Amino acid sequence: MVFSSHIFIFYFLPLVLALYYACPMRWRQLLIAIVSYVFYGWANPWFIFLMLFSTTVDYTAGQLIVGRWRLRRFANDEPAGEGLPSARQRKLALVISISTNLALLGFFKYLGFAETNLNYLLSWLGHDAVRVYQVVLPVGISFYTFQSMSYSIDLYRRDARVARDFLDFACYVALFPQLVAGPIVRYQDLAEQLRWRSHTVEKFARGILFFGFGMAKKILLANPMGQVADATFGAGGLMWYDAWVGVAAYAFQIYFDFSGYSDMAIGLGLMLGFEFKRNFNLPYLSEGMTEFWRRWHISLSTWLRDYLYIPLGGNRRGPRRTYANLAIVMLLGGLWHGAQWTFVIWGALHGVLLALERWNGKQPLYRRLPQPLRIVITFIVVLITWVFFRAETFGQAISYLGAMFGLQEAGPAGILVGSVLYQPQFLLVFAACFLVHIFALDTWDAAEDLRPAKLGLAAASLAASVAVMFTQAYNPFLYFRF
Repeated sequence: MVFSSHIFIFYFLPLVLALYYACPMRWRQLLIAIVSYVFYGWANPWFIFLMLFSTTVDYTAGQLIVGRWRLRRFANDEPAGEGLPSARQRKLALVISISTNLALLGFFKYLGFAETNLNYLLSWLGHDAVRVYQVVLPVGISFYTFQSMSYSIDLYRRDARVARDFLDFACYVALFPQLVAGPIVRYQDLAEQLRWRSHTVEKFARGILFFGFGMAKKILLANPMGQVADATFGAGGLMWYDAWVGVAAYAFQIYFDFSGYSDMAIGLGLMLGFEFKRNFNLPYLSEGMTEFWRRWHISLSTWLRDYLYIPLGGNRRGPRRTYANLAIVMLLGGLWHGAQWTFVIWGALHGVLLALERWNGKQPLYRRLPQPLRIVITFIVVLITWVFFRAETFGQAISYLGAMFGLQEAGPAGILVGSVLYQPQFLLVFAACFLVHIFALDTWDAAEDLRPAKLGLAAASLAASVAVMFTQAYNPFLYFRF
């Protein structure tokens, strides 16, 4: 189930809110867990058991890490302190949590990728190929495994409190507003809210504002830009200016699609009393790649920093190790997005760019240029990297880059693609996307100063989005594939 669907808007959400506010406080946690599992299992009920398994493993690991439960084998080990489990038990529990989550990701997301690449190697060596198994990718597995795994890591580091009971932890993992596409929420940020949270008219109104503007981003901006991007990336040879228009359209599609969904998630959380952190902050206004990653998918970039970059040594072991750590983190970050070499290359490019800026004092090489030019150059660099993110194959990415720089002749389909790109409705949406960034219009900033006029605009945006949604045959959600 997705937020931008009539089932969610007209049936699921009103019913959930009605039941939630009709329930006594002591039953609300159970209600959220139940409806979240219904939400997740709507398309494929079998996915519920996978998420429940991951939740059970990490909850159990947490109990072992803090010593609420003891393994017989380590019961007589010397404890780490009064009332604490032994160091061996803590490490074993952490290893079980991390290895289980990574094994789930590896099997469901990367098995086919590994088998395909193994076949290329076997063919090159003159051996027979192995059978490639097609495994259905469970929706949101990349998000909830990272989220669930961070709980046991934080407990091991003593950065979080242990869950009060299994219901609290299951509610945290399955919380439907941010389940399938983030933001990636850490248990330590929700621990107190799971125990107690306020419900006010002001908070609910902010939730409506977030949801209304997020829905508008998705339906009114991202979807039309997606049609432009699909037309260009599927056309073959293009005129150079059409290629740039196409990749700019994709840049706006992925930003407004994902940030719009994050806004809706934050809004839904507020309606239920939860407060999530900001996940996007106008990334296309960045003056360098380091700043871009402080503004883009903030919950993922901080997760990679805290659970991968810093444990690898961060910047504490000299410049060369720092550059290597940045490269490793971004390579894995690219692979996290999908089991394709194009994602790996996208991550590698960002790793190189971040290393260059680190070498230059965390500043872009063009730092002496005026601010508007720094923003434009950074945006162009981001567009070039987005080609690999959007392309289905490495060959398509190279072909598209060739078109962007005038190194490829336009084919028949490429010549005709202009009839799609420059239709008035698409040009109007393009202008709206640029204006949003030029004037730094963002939902998070709008919600800080809540006024009746803003609420009216959010409600009107939601109504217009729902009306347009019924006319759109094109309504994908990009991050479902991740």
